Amino acid sequence: MAAKKETEKESRNRNCSIVISNESSLRSQPIIFNPDFFVEKLRHEKPEIFTELVVSNITRLIDLPGTEFAQLMGEMDPKLPCSSGSASGFFRSLNFLKRKDKGVIFGASLTEEGNAQIYQLIEYLHKNLQVEGLFRVPGNSIRQQTLKDSLNSGIDTDLDSGEFHPNDVATLLKTFLGELPEPLLTHKHYHVHLKIADLTMLDEKGNRTNVPNKERRIEALQLLFLLLPAANRNFLKLLLDLLYQTAKQQDKNKMSAHNLALMFAPHILWPKNVSAVLKSGAV
Repeated sequence: MAAKKETEKESRNRNCSIVISNESSLRSQPIIFNPDFFVEKLRHEKPEIFTELVVSNITRLIDLPGTEFAQLMGEMDPKLPCSSGSASGFFRSLNFLKRKDKGVIFGASLTEEGNAQIYQLIEYLHKNLQVEGLFRVPGNSIRQQTLKDSLNSGIDTDLDSGEFHPNDVATLLKTFLGELPEPLLTHKHYHVHLKIADLTMLDEKGNRTNVPNKERRIEALQLLFLLLPAANRNFLKLLLDLLYQTAKQQDKNKMSAHNLALMFAPHILWPKNVSAVLKSGAV
């Protein structure tokens, strides 16, 4: 028995010496803890379990009736508000918008290759955030078409050459979002976003107030973003960072977070068939 305890003690000592070792060969290998790694690992290896975990946490925050739950899970086509005609007719019309030409990114579904092309615009705009009226003042349509053709052709364009104005690039970025077959945040997440926007604080009696519950809204949005397709999720990160940096310089560009939200919400959230009047009233 004593021998067994001694063996266990020696084993623990050996394990401990590995952890606290000061050998240079071990110090040269940094220990990295990245929560995103484990999220992506689960998403890749067990996608069904990943989706169930995320959705279960979303339903902890908001109430999703059977139909809306099925839409979120992709088991039903989303039922969207429309100005005229049926939603199914609207979705059939999307087939006409989808472009199959090699290299074409405008009017096509998001891909990582397309993101790489559009990133040229985002990278350039980060250098020109001080321009007054950025995203509000329209650029030159001829220059925009030239730049659009270059991007669709897969050509790397030198935006710093002076050929294009920041307003050209900013307007073209909005055009790219506006021509997507579906909004950046996808159709099937539409109703969930409306529910999240409706989350408010409760009073002492458990009754809803008009005070937004920002903490629950942020948590629900973070969870919902995990369910986005990879290309959409990656582009959303790039776009939100750009808009955040733009709003930080509103003293120069006169573009507040509110102004930017009014301009981009129709492109990233609202279904394509919702009328302009309905969009402006709901933002």
